[in-house]
Amino acid sequence: MLDRTSTLFSHVKPTDNEYVSGGLRDFFLYRDLGVAEATHGKVIAHLVKANMAPEAGTGWHRHEADFQIVIMLKGWARFMYEDQETLVQAGDCVHQRPGIRHYLFDYSPDMEYLEIVSPADFKTVDVDPVCDIPPPTPWA
Repeated sequence: MLDRTSTLFSHVKPTDNEYVSGGLRDFFLYRDLGVAEATHGKVIAHLVKANMAPEAGTGWHRHEADFQIVIMLKGWARFMYEDQETLVQAGDCVHQRPGIRHYLFDYSPDMEYLEIVSPADFKTVDVDPVCDIPPPTPWA
């Protein structure tokens, strides 16, 4: 449970900050929702949206995090979670258990999702391939 004496109230409106590049992946744009600052780094919440067509995807990796969820707001994305292909569509919520090896390899041009991770400064670690990856769907 978060300590109410050390976390802050936060209210971020869509006009408060823009989507920016420079996040974990250069083919996505990110909009910070102020949660990392409000929780002093205990949790991060940001919106992520497609910026470029998928080419090589994220590569196989895992995160050093205690908690991570992805809530797809628009569009869709295809992931490999270990050796299981998973289509995540608007309205879906995925809880990525700590350490799960995964690869986001395909997404729609309108893909946008909310990601919540703890801690805010989680690490991403490249891992050996688990299986072959299907090709992405070309954007028209």
